Amino acid sequence: MAAYDKGDIVMMKKAHPCGTNRWKITRVGADIKIECQGCGHIVMVTRQKFDKGLKKVIEKADQDD
Repeated sequence: MAAYDKGDIVMMKKAHPCGTNRWKITRVGADIKIECQGCGHIVMVTRQKFDKGLKKVIEKADQDD
């Protein structure tokens, strides 16, 4: 099971050109869609590339059942 889910805020190894390295996960599947928390830019990356670039999960999303 993955250590991250949709809605989590994560820190990547490389910062975005806008200067922040905080990203919100907006889609999880074969590809992962992340949104920059500094400028709102959306990027889709493969799960393999995301796993390699992930530094840590900063904030877990609330999981209400």
